[in-house]
Amino acid sequence: GVNSYLGIPYAEPLVGKAVFQAPVASASWEGDLDAGAFGPPPPQYPLPLGDAERVEPLPSSLDASQFLTVNVWTPETTSASLPVMVWFYGGAYRMGSADEPMYNGARLAATGEVVVVTVNYRVGAEGYLALNDAPHNRALLDQILALAWVEDEIGAFGGDAARVTVFGESAGAGSVATLLVSPAAKGLFSQAILQSVPGSFLAAEVAEDITRALLAPAGIAATSEAVASAGHDVVERLVNELVATLPSRLEWGSVAIGPTPFSPVMDGVTLPTDLWVALENGAAAGVPMLVGHNRDEWRFFQSAMGQLEQVPAQFTAQVARVFGPGPAKTALATQRRARPELSDVSLFSTMMSDGVFRIPSVHVGTAHAAGGGTVYRYELTWPSPALDGALGACHLLDVPLVFGNLAEGAIVLGGNVDASAERISNEMQGVWIRFAATGDPGWKSSTVEEWPTRVFDGGRTPTVTDYPETVSRALWTNDPPRTVSLTTLTIADRIRKAVIRVALKRSSRSNKQFRRRWKAEFSLG
Repeated sequence: GVNSYLGIPYAEPLVGKAVFQAPVASASWEGDLDAGAFGPPPPQYPLPLGDAERVEPLPSSLDASQFLTVNVWTPETTSASLPVMVWFYGGAYRMGSADEPMYNGARLAATGEVVVVTVNYRVGAEGYLALNDAPHNRALLDQILALAWVEDEIGAFGGDAARVTVFGESAGAGSVATLLVSPAAKGLFSQAILQSVPGSFLAAEVAEDITRALLAPAGIAATSEAVASAGHDVVERLVNELVATLPSRLEWGSVAIGPTPFSPVMDGVTLPTDLWVALENGAAAGVPMLVGHNRDEWRFFQSAMGQLEQVPAQFTAQVARVFGPGPAKTALATQRRARPELSDVSLFSTMMSDGVFRIPSVHVGTAHAAGGGTVYRYELTWPSPALDGALGACHLLDVPLVFGNLAEGAIVLGGNVDASAERISNEMQGVWIRFAATGDPGWKSSTVEEWPTRVFDGGRTPTVTDYPETVSRALWTNDPPRTVSLTTLTIADRIRKAVIRVALKRSSRSNKQFRRRWKAEFSLG
């Protein structure tokens, strides 16, 4: 009951140094376009997980440079102008592609109530590396151009260009956050859904310092021609080498405890001012927002790193120093006093969930409300059945539930999907579609002080309550997320940095055993 149109170019092919330049809208073509297969993925920077295989792109009728494409799913029986949902994928700003089976829009469109669009956009160095002769935030420029394509063309697919909702998860939610405050995106969408917003938004000085650290060891100039001439394989190797040193890069703040050196950049042009300030000043006041997170975000990553049962003590200490709350030297003690019932592993997981996803997500909502915007909050607490429940309501779990692609979400759901998963998937789909159609998901909106929250817990009766994560909210009230700026290191920090670098050099432990465990549990092949 759904027509799909895949691999439609919205931009011209990117060849040579153009891979690091602004996108150019696709020219018209003669004849018919074969829209039966996804376009090729953008250049990728997969996380280096030991013996993980490189995922081969699906066959495409387009050449590899024509990766800026959109895919459209629309109910085949409709002639009405339906609300449109435009998806931006996650992937730590370093990987991702719209051909991922979890992102297939057929089941959402099969409800007959919405047209679904998914977008390929640049990631990694091609999307974010700070170069002297290229614009910052090329990934964001791709997304804006794709939304312009939707505005111009979606009517031909049964969509209403006046009712476009952008939605995304993780890095995709971070992308949506930046679209909200980018003047170039104004008017291209009417609602926004942000699922698990990461809090890493970089000052230009940090992006430029990261670029120097990445390219200088290889003697590559920070120009589009030099980086393109070096080739993607060389740049990917340099990225992985840099990521291996991130724990010692204390001057980069929260970048030091993440898996990626890439994030949106407050460049003064596409993003003319600080994201948080722009939202508080009403940059997106007219755009209703649905925003939330999963309760146990970081357990997904703990599983990948074999840390569900034990975490090195120094990890917990460093997380407290980077995220807080409050002064770095007292942050860990503050956390332990607030959560005396938690084990060291659970404390680490909670702190990482807070710092990386939970607090940025709730503060995006608070900043938007402060700027006059309408905000609806949610939290997913339904636990995944995978690993006998050890993943909890982990990062990424919401994605297969929202799209209805439960079998394709085995990486977080495991191999057995029961009736409760079907039920909560239908529930979340209904809420997302209602919001896309009306801007109102069905419960009271938030203010700066009052946070009514829809809790997706798997129960048969919808639950709306005060925001459940009361300890996290209290801890972080006076320490909202900030743009990542270069940090001046104290003498103690410099000693700590040196010790970490020595430890990293000595460490030879492989991730292979953890990858094998994931394969066995989730049947990833």
